[in-house]
Amino acid sequence: MLVVNNFKDYEIISMSEGEKLEKWGNYYLLRPDPEIIWKDKLNKSLAHAHYYRSNKGGGHWEIYKKLPDRWTINYNDLTFNVKLMGFKHTGIFPEQSINWDFMIKKIKESKRDIKVLNLFAYTGCATVACLSAGASVVHVDSSRGMVDWAKENVKSSNLEDKPVRFLVDDVVKFVKREIRRGNKYDAIIMDPPSYGRGSNNEVWDIEKDLYNLVELCTQILSDDPLFFIINSYTANLSGIVMENILKLTVGSIYTGKIYYEELGIKSNNGLVLPCGVCARYEK
Repeated sequence: MLVVNNFKDYEIISMSEGEKLEKWGNYYLLRPDPEIIWKDKLNKSLAHAHYYRSNKGGGHWEIYKKLPDRWTINYNDLTFNVKLMGFKHTGIFPEQSINWDFMIKKIKESKRDIKVLNLFAYTGCATVACLSAGASVVHVDSSRGMVDWAKENVKSSNLEDKPVRFLVDDVVKFVKREIRRGNKYDAIIMDPPSYGRGSNNEVWDIEKDLYNLVELCTQILSDDPLFFIINSYTANLSGIVMENILKLTVGSIYTGKIYYEELGIKSNNGLVLPCGVCARYEK
């Protein structure tokens, strides 16, 4: 497991009975997490806001203390905007800092111009990381709101003059158009949801569609690809399944290392919270 250990503006203070108390910059949030099935001390009085799940699905935030509509946190030289979203999220997945470090290192060590494609790109934290390392990025997400948020993150990190294109589009349709155009990328990142809809209501089902998408993406990889990363948060896919997909697609064409890693965050009391899986191809 790869464990976050240097995200100074983010901490898990404690975890107990399905909830975690987190510190995001100067503010404390209490959020649910189904992985936390143990009992421990949890000082809920510190929380500025608490997300309550509904038995009927979804949920709501309850604000206890004065909290801005948005605020920023830093990860090394990167700056991200934090907001309370309708379904418990904040726009940032801190465990992904492990992948940001990986991307930055690979891009800088390549000593060449790297073109990155970020699919299901969400609020663009990976886009910001790659831009900071000197790559050019094409950022694709079906939600205009998320793309606008990603633009804010790029601006907050003072990277708005870097080569980035933001597209509100269905990922599969976009990749098929890139194949027809003959466009190529040196690195591809994707954070596919378990289930979702594209910009024109196209249905996405990770178990039915992931393999086909990755296979399509092999047609837009350059002759010397640097990396390919697939992230999974809530899907019932093991890391070995995603590793197998990369081996059967990218690995059938290019030589390189293919493996998967579980990602986690260590809390202040030393316990590690598992936060998803990523599979990687790297040159």
